[in-house]
Amino acid sequence: MESGLEKSGGGEMSGFPIVRMRRLRENAALRNMLTEVTLEPRHLILPVFVCPGEGISEPIPSMPGVCRWSADRAPEVIEPAVDAGVTAFLFFGLPTYKDADGTGAFAPDQPVQRALRFLRGKYPDIVLIADTCMCEYTSHGHCGHLTDDGRVDNDATLELLSKAALSQAESGAHFVAPSDMMDGRVGAIRSALDGAGMSSVGVISYAAKLASAFYGPFRDAAGSAPSFGDRKSYQLPPANPREIIRDALMDADEGADMLIVKPAVPCLDIAVRLRAGTDLPLVGYVVSGEYMMLRSAISSGALDGERALLEYHIAVKRSGCDLVITYCATELARLLRETAGR
Repeated sequence: MESGLEKSGGGEMSGFPIVRMRRLRENAALRNMLTEVTLEPRHLILPVFVCPGEGISEPIPSMPGVCRWSADRAPEVIEPAVDAGVTAFLFFGLPTYKDADGTGAFAPDQPVQRALRFLRGKYPDIVLIADTCMCEYTSHGHCGHLTDDGRVDNDATLELLSKAALSQAESGAHFVAPSDMMDGRVGAIRSALDGAGMSSVGVISYAAKLASAFYGPFRDAAGSAPSFGDRKSYQLPPANPREIIRDALMDADEGADMLIVKPAVPCLDIAVRLRAGTDLPLVGYVVSGEYMMLRSAISSGALDGERALLEYHIAVKRSGCDLVITYCATELARLLRETAGR
């Protein structure tokens, strides 16, 4: 009894499919020519934590390989990234003080503002993005103004966010990135910027930011964990993809220039659906928990470091994201340049 593929008299298989996909994979040069999705250093954005003081480079225990930097030492993390081909940086600040309304977010002497002024003059060709939120600056750790019964007041928070965005723009930010998840904040910030004559400053919205378990190391790094409750009343529910898409597209309607999907790989399906629904640039944020999963697996020997970093971040690009925010940006950019030369 013959098997499914009968042999002809010459020993060749007959009835074999005419299409042989391996023809396109046999030759390394051809595989390179036919690469559909590319990831290059220019697609990467490096997050940077800035802190008060001078001469400070403070390792973050919850995120090995990442430091908090005072503004004067920020070039020590910026220059290696620029040399590797990274041209955009996202800044988070640890303030000198915290209060109920997070007024340090729009104080001109705070670390983010100081770093933006310094770096704008020193590196005129890089893109400076300021995270715009209140959680790092409020004494309670929530992302806005609280009512007497402990709820975040959406509309009162819009005024605080607009002040923070204006302060960051005046300090030299090319883009502000609201991450608070208040309704209407993109429109409020856009109006505030335009009203102040800063229409050239863009808004990169955290449009699809889930109430995720993957932010833990960041909250330690930025000192931004809420002192009570959680953020589920304003961040998006992971089990509600239709709600996530609707919320994100509202930011596009309010004037966002780019949309962030966060966390990146747990939200690949969201990125695919957003890519079909908007022509705006999409940005995938490989967040602190994803970073630590990769770092832990690589350091234990469970994963090949080079291949894992490449595959993980290419998956984000493959989903439809144009750019990737990642704590691995400098290392990944170097790796991309090395592999391109092989």
